[in-house]
Amino acid sequence: MTPDPSFLAPGRFVDSDHPEIVAFARDVCAGASTDRERAARLFRAVRERLRYDPYAFSVDPAELVASTLLHRDRAFCIPKAVLLCAAARAAGIPARLGFSDVKNHLSSERLRQAMGGSDLFVFHGYVELWIDGKPVKATPAFNAELCAKFGVPPLELDGEHDALLQAFDGQGRRHMEYVRDRGLYLDLPFDEIMRAFRETYGGVKPPDGTRDEAFHD
Repeated sequence: MTPDPSFLAPGRFVDSDHPEIVAFARDVCAGASTDRERAARLFRAVRERLRYDPYAFSVDPAELVASTLLHRDRAFCIPKAVLLCAAARAAGIPARLGFSDVKNHLSSERLRQAMGGSDLFVFHGYVELWIDGKPVKATPAFNAELCAKFGVPPLELDGEHDALLQAFDGQGRRHMEYVRDRGLYLDLPFDEIMRAFRETYGGVKPPDGTRDEAFHD
């Protein structure tokens, strides 16, 4: 199988040709000799660079551009996927953005209230990376510290198997459930995502600034 050349092309949000993205990918991948190793390093770097915070949400599309995200310290799954996709392309690894609707059975009470009582996360973001001639799916959403807080092991990317959200936590409780495939994209479908947020949650608005201890230190 051969990925399309467009899987390496920069986009509006996946700005893989931006000098800061290029430098980030180069620094993370320094000394790596294979795409498998480069992908694993980039995955972990993005996973840990941006602490997962579902309240780090903005309706400003500029806040979802990969090069902008290098200057942030928190993000939710979609921007983290954008950054990994851009960094992978900058490192010569073909990549696309993927999206699914997922149910998070361990989300906090306050987060469910903010989402209109729902535990459904529409357009959860992941990345399809082409490694050694085959696609591998990976989501860098949850950093290791947050995983420890929720009792789930952090995901690792070995370059051969999918690294998607954990179905169960460390105590065997239901954790994440994939319920709908939203497809693969060369760049972030911003308008489509905003429309789905409005339809699912009754509106799109930035967080109110209230602290949710479940997602903070």
